[in-house]
Amino acid sequence: MDNDKLQKYIAGSLSHREKAETLTPPLPQEASELLLSCPPADYSASSIARAVEDCDAQLLALSVTGMRDPEGLPVIALRVNVRDASGVARSLRRYGYDPFFVGSQPDSATRRRAQDRVNELIHYLEM
Repeated sequence: MDNDKLQKYIAGSLSHREKAETLTPPLPQEASELLLSCPPADYSASSIARAVEDCDAQLLALSVTGMRDPEGLPVIALRVNVRDASGVARSLRRYGYDPFFVGSQPDSATRRRAQDRVNELIHYLEM
């Protein structure tokens, strides 16, 4: 975040969209996002951070969102510095949290492999 944006943020002169983009920049290649829910009484940022760090990952962002899960529990959004966050999700479950979404941006090699497989399938279907 550059100093100009910081000054505008502090002054409260950013639009809602600019504020959201400033607080949650685009997902880097080597990162994943997770969503989890828990009762407010069970929420502990330090416990969530420990669960992430137990997997040799770093917690890049943690935010209690305005969303609610189907049971009405608050939804917490996490960003971690690993492409495959399945281990982080398992660790969060061991700590008593329920991650219900794990997402990441596929790298170019993964996209290329997927495209190659689709092309192979099309080739076989055309035979």
